[in-house]
Amino acid sequence: MTTAQGFAVFETAIGHCGIAWGEHGVVSVRLPDRSAAITRGRLRSKFPEAGELEPPRAIRQGIEDIVALLRGEPRSLADIELDLDGVPEFHRRVYDIARTIPPGRTVTYGEIANRLDMPGSAQAVGRAMGSNPFPIVVPCHRVLGAGGKLTGFSAPGGVETKRRMLLIEGVPTVEPTLF
Repeated sequence: MTTAQGFAVFETAIGHCGIAWGEHGVVSVRLPDRSAAITRGRLRSKFPEAGELEPPRAIRQGIEDIVALLRGEPRSLADIELDLDGVPEFHRRVYDIARTIPPGRTVTYGEIANRLDMPGSAQAVGRAMGSNPFPIVVPCHRVLGAGGKLTGFSAPGGVETKRRMLLIEGVPTVEPTLF
């Protein structure tokens, strides 16, 4: 298990998010739970060795970029360094591709599978996204099911959080429709 040196909880347009970091970068990002206290408690539970600390400069910049992105400013989070220790190689490859999806754009699990030169592995891509420890930095919310369907989102709020994040980024096709 990856260890963290510290964590921080910060306010965004969708609620209080959390971030934990270690010696080699970000080890976890939490999308908001029902309250900042729940987010804080989950980070403390997952990383009992870490304290709630003032983030180092690089992490502070990452937080600022996440906050800006979630208020609708197109920001790249590609410069946020991730600690991938313990992340399976297949997941790393999936996350690398996902990090190239710009704000306001989406791809399908199948498209990522094709980019991996592994057609037919869309479900494996979905499993990798479902265990993503870095949501928003690895923008799993920008990955959709076949035909652009909003499917599977393991963050608090599920698919509704995914829809909200995509709407903030200006993706027009995620509004619920009657047909």
